[in-house]
Amino acid sequence: MSEPYDDGLPCVLSEHVAQLMVDPSLPPDVFGAIVAAMVTIGETGGMVAGSTASPRRPHQRRLALGGEGELGIAEYVISRDEDPPQIVITHVLVF
Repeated sequence: MSEPYDDGLPCVLSEHVAQLMVDPSLPPDVFGAIVAAMVTIGETGGMVAGSTASPRRPHQRRLALGGEGELGIAEYVISRDEDPPQIVITHVLVF
């Protein structure tokens, strides 16, 4: 379960990920997992339980998709200092 962050942030898709989402060959379960990840990432300000980050770049994070991570990995960047502050899912690796 995710720990809520005081200030949720909008979670948006990069152009590359947006193109993936409209690809008719994308399996429905992967589509649903990406949408669920967007909601959770936004609600928690990017600090999703189970997400990982490099100590050198804590604003860049990875999150497994699916119950056991079997569907893929979503990579995202937390941009609190940007105008407007937001979180961008930059890449999705589908397994």
